[in-house]
Amino acid sequence: MARNFDDMFNEALYGKRRRQDNTLIDNWIDEYLLEDSEEEDIDRSPIPITRRWINRDREAGHDHLFQDYFADEPVYNADIFRRRFQMRRDVFLRIVDALSNVYPYFQQRVDATGRRGLSPLQKCTAAIRMLAYGVAADAVDDYVRIGESTTIECLEKFVEGVISVFQDKYLRKPNPNDVQHLLQIAEGRGFSGMLGSIDCMHWQWKNCPKAWKGMYMSGYRGVATIVLEVVASSDLWIWHAFFGVSGSNNDINVLDRSQVFDDILNDRAPEVNYTINGNNYTMGYYLADGIYPEWATFVKSISKPQGEKRKLFAQYQEGQRKDVEREFGVLQARFAIIRGPAHFWEKKKLANIMRACIILHNMIVEDERDSYAGNFAQGLEYDDVENGLSQPQLGEKDFAPYHQFLQRNAQLQNRQQHRQLKEDLIKHIWQFHNVCRQL
Repeated sequence: MARNFDDMFNEALYGKRRRQDNTLIDNWIDEYLLEDSEEEDIDRSPIPITRRWINRDREAGHDHLFQDYFADEPVYNADIFRRRFQMRRDVFLRIVDALSNVYPYFQQRVDATGRRGLSPLQKCTAAIRMLAYGVAADAVDDYVRIGESTTIECLEKFVEGVISVFQDKYLRKPNPNDVQHLLQIAEGRGFSGMLGSIDCMHWQWKNCPKAWKGMYMSGYRGVATIVLEVVASSDLWIWHAFFGVSGSNNDINVLDRSQVFDDILNDRAPEVNYTINGNNYTMGYYLADGIYPEWATFVKSISKPQGEKRKLFAQYQEGQRKDVEREFGVLQARFAIIRGPAHFWEKKKLANIMRACIILHNMIVEDERDSYAGNFAQGLEYDDVENGLSQPQLGEKDFAPYHQFLQRNAQLQNRQQHRQLKEDLIKHIWQFHNVCRQL
C-alpha cells in the first residue's frame, strides 16, 4: 500500500509540474506569436509613395536646343541637322508651327508660379528623336530636358497631330493630276500604264499580348509581327498604306482586306487611258512579285523566261519592282523605330506611329525629290498647286450601283486581260529597249 501511495504521489507531483511547464511553454509561444503579429502589422502599414522631383532646368534645355539648331547662326549646320532630324530644318519648323497652331499641347504655357513650360521645339524634338533613332523614352532626357513619361506623351500627341493635320495631302490617293504624272514617268521607263509597285513589310511586335501571339506569329520570321502593305512610285512616294493585319497572313490575305482597289470598284478612281502594242487599256496596274494573283491590275515577272524578249521583260520588271523594296529600306533607315521591335502594347498606337512615319516620309520626299529623282527635276510635281499651296482633288462621285460593282470586280480580276497585258508589255519593252540603245 505504501508503495502504491508513493507512486500515486509522484505521479500527481510530476503531472502537476508537466502541466505547469506546458502552461509556461504555451505562454511563451503566445507572447512570441503576439510580438510577430505586431511586427507584421507594422510592416503592412501603408508607406506614402512620393515622386522624386528633378529640377531639369527645362528653360536652359530650350535655350541650348535653340542655339544648337534654330538660331540665326546655329552651332550645327544644315547638313548635321538633316542627318540628326532626318529632314531639313524648314520642314521640321513647318511641322512645329502647324502643330502649335492647332493643338494647345504644343504651345508653350506658363504655370501658376509664372514658370514657363516645355517649348514646342523641345516636345517635337523629343518625338522626332524617338522616331528617327528608335531609342528609349529617357534617352533624350539629358539633352532635351524632358522626363520619360512626358517624352512618351509627346510621341503619342505628335503622331496623332501629324496624322490629323497632314494626312489629307501626304497620305492621299492619286488624283487625276497625280495619275497623269505617274503615267508620264512610267512611259519613260518602258512600262506604260504603271502606277507604282506593291508589296508588304512585317514589323515585329515585341510586346504582343500572349493570347494573340499565335494569330500574329509570322511563319518565316518566328516572331509576332504586323503587316504593312504599300504602293510606292519610283520617287519613293507612298500612295497607299494599309497597316494592321496579323503577321500570320501572307500578301494575298492582306490584299483581300486592303482598300487599294476600292476606288476602282466604286467608280471613283481617276480615268486611265493608254495604248500598248496597238491595244487600248483603261485600267492602270502595279508591278508585283509572284505571290500576287493574275489580275488585270498586276504585272508579274516570269520565273523561268524562255527567249530573249521574255528574259528582257523579266529583267525590266524585277529591276523596276525594286522601287517598293527600296522604299521599305529608306523608310526603315529614316525611322529606326519601325526597323526594330515595337515596344508599345496597344495596336492603335503602333498604327499611329506607322502612319505618321509614312506621312513624314512623304513630306521629306516632296522636299528632297529633286536631288535624287531626275524626272522630277524637269518641272514635274504631284498634286495641283495654287498660290504655293496644294489643292488635292478629292473624288465627288457617288458609290456605284451593286451590279456595276460586280462588273468592275470581274474586270479587275480578269486573268485573260492580265495575260494579254503581259504579252503586249513583252513586245513593247523589246522595242523600247532597242530604241534606247540607238539613242
